[in-house]
Order: sequence, then structure tokens, then C-alpha cells
Amino acid sequence: MTIQTQNFLAPSNEMPSREEAEAAFRTIIRWAGDNPDRPGLLETPARAARAFREYFAGYEQEPLAILNKTFDETAGYEEMVTLGPVSFESHCEHHLAPIIGHAWVAYVPNGRVVGISKLARVVEAYAKRLQIQERMTSEIATAVQHVLKPQGVGVVIKAAHHCLSSRGIHKVGSKMTTSCMLGCFRDNPSTRQEFLALTEQ
Repeated sequence: MTIQTQNFLAPSNEMPSREEAEAAFRTIIRWAGDNPDRPGLLETPARAARAFREYFAGYEQEPLAILNKTFDETAGYEEMVTLGPVSFESHCEHHLAPIIGHAWVAYVPNGRVVGISKLARVVEAYAKRLQIQERMTSEIATAVQHVLKPQGVGVVIKAAHHCLSSRGIHKVGSKMTTSCMLGCFRDNPSTRQEFLALTEQ
């Protein structure tokens, strides 16, 4: 199984400076109809730049490296390992609107396990990027499968999208559910059903 990496940087391969980011936020404030030089907005471009650096910190993390430290002292344990709900905040790549939700990650070991905090960090690494929920679900499952090589992996994500609730059709309270099942989670209906039942609790 191969992991495809995306070219996130612009063709020049140069990261914009902090000053350029703040200037862009000043432009957006003016475009929205306000004055970035009024007292209440003077520090807003700098704050927004800092916030965006936090929102998209996942670009500075390598999910596969997060999973690389595994353990083989399992005493033959081959039952399902499940972590969830793992809360996350992401942003949709179409409108830069927040995606707020929870993820469940499960795998059936094949001789090796990983610390549960690493699974949560993988969710975080992919969430803190511009995303669509379907791709994020697949990325998490594929990363776990690639590194641990377990008997199977299951990922379920349930999230509210502000591009649906705060703009456009304004459907507050709606949530989107996605899943990715690999190996025994795809091939064994009882394993898949056991995992899905845990996501409903």
C-alpha cells in the first residue's frame, strides 16, 4: 500500500511571510466593508495569522512518523483496539468554514500495537489541514494500515460542517458520517458491526 502525498506549497515552493499573511487579512477586512485601522481591528490581522497557524498546524506534522513507534509485547492479543470519540476541529477546503466532530479509530493487531495517544495525534494531524471529510477518513485509515500492517482498520467520522449551517442552506444541527473499512473490517461483517456499534455509544 502506498501513501500519496500532496504538493501543498505554491509552485514557487516558498511559504508566504507572516507580514504577507497579515496584509492579506487587512485586505479581507476592507473587502468585508470595515476599516482595519480602527481601534478594535488594529490587532486583528496579527491575531488571525496566529490563529490560522494553529488551525493548520497539521501541515507541519508527518502522520506516518507519529505512528512509527510501535510495540510487540502484546501477549498474542488479536482482538479489536478502539479509540473514540476523538474530538477534532478542521476546516473545509471549499469555504474555509469549520468542521467540528468526532472520530473513532479501530484496528485488529497483527503482532504490533501503538500507543493510543498516537492514534489521537494522527487524527489531529490530518484534521489540522484544509479538508473534506471523506478524504480525511480515508487518510487516517490508510496511515494506520500502512504503518501497523494490522489485520484490518476501521475509521468513522461524524461532524458538523459550518459551510452547511452558517451559510448557504443554513441547516443547523445536521451532521455528516463517513467511514473507511480496510482488511477484516471490510471483509468480516461481524467485526465491522462490532465496531459500528461502539461508535453509537
